[in-house]
Amino acid sequence: MEQSKPLFSNRKLFQLLWPLLTEQFLNVLVGMVDVVMVASIGETAVSGVSLVDALNMLMIQFLGALTAGGTVVCSQYIGMKNMKKASQTAGQLFLITIGGAVAIVIGFLAGGEHLLRLIFGAVEADVMKNAYLYFVITTFSFPFLALYNSSAALFRAKGNSRISMKVSLLLNGMNVVGNAFCIYVLKMGVAGVAVPTLVSRMTAAVLLFLLLQRKDNEIRVKEITDLRPQGSMIRSILGIGIPGGIESGMFQFGKLMLQSLVSTLGTASIAGYAVAGNLVTFLYLPGNSLGLGLTTVVGQCVGAGEAEQAKDYTKKFVLLNYAFLAVLATGLALGRYYWIGFYNLSPDAVYMASGLVLSHSIMMIIWPLGFLIPHAFRAANDVRFTMIVSITCMWLFRVALAYVFVKLFNLSIFYVWYAMYIDWVFRVIAYLWRLRGFTERIRGLKLR
Repeated sequence: MEQSKPLFSNRKLFQLLWPLLTEQFLNVLVGMVDVVMVASIGETAVSGVSLVDALNMLMIQFLGALTAGGTVVCSQYIGMKNMKKASQTAGQLFLITIGGAVAIVIGFLAGGEHLLRLIFGAVEADVMKNAYLYFVITTFSFPFLALYNSSAALFRAKGNSRISMKVSLLLNGMNVVGNAFCIYVLKMGVAGVAVPTLVSRMTAAVLLFLLLQRKDNEIRVKEITDLRPQGSMIRSILGIGIPGGIESGMFQFGKLMLQSLVSTLGTASIAGYAVAGNLVTFLYLPGNSLGLGLTTVVGQCVGAGEAEQAKDYTKKFVLLNYAFLAVLATGLALGRYYWIGFYNLSPDAVYMASGLVLSHSIMMIIWPLGFLIPHAFRAANDVRFTMIVSITCMWLFRVALAYVFVKLFNLSIFYVWYAMYIDWVFRVIAYLWRLRGFTERIRGLKLR
């Protein structure tokens, strides 16, 4: 049997991946710079912003799941060479994500400070004051984030990740400059971080949408009727997006529960946990970037009926993730005190942050198997399994064990992440088992 020509050459993979890596790096770097700037205001500001960022991530993960559904559907149509259907995906994706974002904004604002107190409990008054101000301002950016993410997802679906990278350069540049000006010059405090976030997201969303709408771009909203609900298309997107959204939502809600647990351990623990969490996001950078690329690659392989290529590319991406981690995890572990020194923490917070960073850097040896492989499953419409595994491991191991360790046995903040590592181990076991029948499931798919 003649072997099929690879859908993605090494050159094509490089052209897809390097902008994604660059964009993710910028996002992580700017996030770190933001925390450093906030740290100059004080530990109560760092604590307040970190609490709300955990809640905001719930929204960001939800939007990410919906846009991933759009990416998969669009990529599969491209693999089938049905460009008309691929283009129609655009309008339906905007309809779903922006509508969902507006509904959540209304819910968040209606909940107000009561929502924050319900989630985070009785934190210090100054921490809550900073958290509420940051919460209100950043909430208004969600519809624009939906517009930006949806536009970027459609560009990625056809293998063009450079456009969103260039717009991300503008977004992050505006954010950093705006933060510096508002914090150090205007002395706006926590609002000096929130307002530039809102303005930069608005600007980037409008710009990327206008670039998507260029006449030479085949995948775009071509007429107003494309925004009219199309039942079959919406079901296809939500069939992938909703399980992914439930998975992401429950995962992030679990992290909020852990954030609430950490908030009971004092300001030093909150600050140390926040800084460690900020630093280790740098280790997720390659995996998150490769995951976005893998969704496009496997999605097109599935549409083209190339099951073996889908599995081969999945293995290739996992190995590439390990190559990046060998450098990043080692560098972060060895230089952890240097990096933590940028955050102006108390000695107790430094001790906590350094211990968390070290253990996390070591345990990243298993992370790709538990968090990169599921992107391939979702691109092949295998979303229910990943949802069940993710929710079960999150709540049974990471959340429940963390509360047992801290509340029942009065153990330190380190055990919050020890529970997380146990979660990772069980994910890896489940996903490696599922990978065995990956090609057979792809061959059995009936795409519309």
